Amino acid sequence: MAEILLTHESAIRLGAFASIFGAMALWELLAPRRGQAIRRIKRWPSNVGIVALDTLLVRLVFPTAAVGVALSAETNGWGLFHAMKAPTWLAVIASVILLDLAIYLQHVLFHAVPVLWRLHRMHHADLEFDVTTGVRFHPLEILLSMAIKLGVVAALGTPPVAVLIFEMLLNATSMFNHGNVNLPQRLDRVLRRFVVTPDMHRVHHSVVPRETNSNFGFNQPWWDRLFGTYRAEPAAGHEGITVGIGQFRDARELRLDRMLLQPFRDDDRSYPLGRREPAR
Repeated sequence: MAEILLTHESAIRLGAFASIFGAMALWELLAPRRGQAIRRIKRWPSNVGIVALDTLLVRLVFPTAAVGVALSAETNGWGLFHAMKAPTWLAVIASVILLDLAIYLQHVLFHAVPVLWRLHRMHHADLEFDVTTGVRFHPLEILLSMAIKLGVVAALGTPPVAVLIFEMLLNATSMFNHGNVNLPQRLDRVLRRFVVTPDMHRVHHSVVPRETNSNFGFNQPWWDRLFGTYRAEPAAGHEGITVGIGQFRDARELRLDRMLLQPFRDDDRSYPLGRREPAR
């Protein structure tokens, strides 16, 4: 089983990514939630290009990725679950939940610490909100996130299959909750008890700082409610919400070269980093 995971992990993840991306893109085309002022042809090449660059860098810097670290932990008996001699089924369930908590906490940190926000703000600088926004992250943020994830995987002694499940879930839910797709309000209210929905996460991409600093979850919605960062709706409503941040409002900033340079530009002083008003 371990050998199969290590050998075919990339193919499994790529197949899942392509399938979900294609399904979400088709859903957006058939039933969009909001009209978009900026056409896909202007945004998508750079957003998809950044995914290709991120994937290449991760493979170069972390050749075995998180599944490889999990396999090493399993072989050497590293981590909490191996020390506890936890049954595999419990370790898998607990790992998926705890890894998601780690991603939530990391996301809050990337908003609260100025130097980390410089990396993360490229994700928020997209002027529209759709499936490609969910995969638009600066390469330096991706590398740092991977390093954090590897540390958590090793510390927990996460089973390899749990790592694969979690990473596929994270990719799938990120594309889903960034989707410009129309869900009936009644269905959205039910779904957001179990998973972060597009309407819930769109609030996080509002240009209004108190809304940007809320709804940090990607997969499980419980952390925002538990830690007081949940906000049900944007003040302007989903039709009136302005997506993005106060900087980089020019459509030229959607170019790949300018996206890559955004962390190094000293024009973020107007953004109140780390300020979060109480969620409602």
